[in-house]
Amino acid sequence: MPVDPQYSPFVEFTREQWSRLSKSTPLPLTDDDVRSLAGTGDPIDLAEVDTVYRPLSRLLQLYVGGTRALHQATSSFLSDTTRRTPFVIGVAGSVAVGKSSTSRLLRELLRRWPQTPRVELVTTDGFLYPNAELERRGLMKRKGFPESYDTRSLLRFVQEVKSGKPEVRAPIYSHLTYDIVRGEVIHVRSPDILIVEGLNVLQPARTGRLAVSDFFDFSIYVDAREADIKRWYIERFLELRATAFSIPGAYFHTYADLSDADARRVASDIWDTINAPNLERNIAPTRGRANLVLTKSADHSMHRMRLRKL
Repeated sequence: MPVDPQYSPFVEFTREQWSRLSKSTPLPLTDDDVRSLAGTGDPIDLAEVDTVYRPLSRLLQLYVGGTRALHQATSSFLSDTTRRTPFVIGVAGSVAVGKSSTSRLLRELLRRWPQTPRVELVTTDGFLYPNAELERRGLMKRKGFPESYDTRSLLRFVQEVKSGKPEVRAPIYSHLTYDIVRGEVIHVRSPDILIVEGLNVLQPARTGRLAVSDFFDFSIYVDAREADIKRWYIERFLELRATAFSIPGAYFHTYADLSDADARRVASDIWDTINAPNLERNIAPTRGRANLVLTKSADHSMHRMRLRKL
């Protein structure tokens, strides 16, 4: 049964409508900044930042300011001097959809606003179980599925951040070795904003338990047609074959010498057997839980924005 847009929980913007929101918002990034932040296979340019990410950074500033005002009013009412905690943003979406580029761009834009100079970014890749543990559990071919993460540690990390702990540590993941880097951590020290990026960050909790998303102040889902995402994944695989895969010691080094045809076949098979099922069963169903859904066109440009009403 179709839903009357007037009574939808979301307000929808076209690209043109959204771009008009940027008129009074500064753009502190340059072409070089954007090139350094865009991910492999995700061709974001300054025009895209100007049209999409500049208004989004301003919108997030309004949410941060509103949260701070609420904290101040509540603290005054309760005669409570507890310091406010970081504003936490979750960014979710499929493999190869561009959520990492979105997260990095938001980090740079948000930290250039005078109200939020300290912005940190943590990816949930660091909370994957080490490869040895995944092998022991028979989960290597389900890497990225919810059960491949140390969810308890991830939840504890976000809880400690939102509890106001002065320093919280997160593990580091290497995409070169395809494993957790032993002995290395990211130190998160009371930032103004923390961005948590990952495939499954909007997963609901099992009955009676907390979910990571329960501690988000705002959440974003980066969306696109599955056929486009698969094509982007294969294109990225081909690009990595000549770059990261070619480095001795890389986990996927054996793929470096594949022909174009063989590389496309391997990437397509990985997508069909691992990434597509994870997207369809676990990631895409969480889209409706986001505060904002950014939908991409086949050329990677954002063409629709759906913002949850307050």
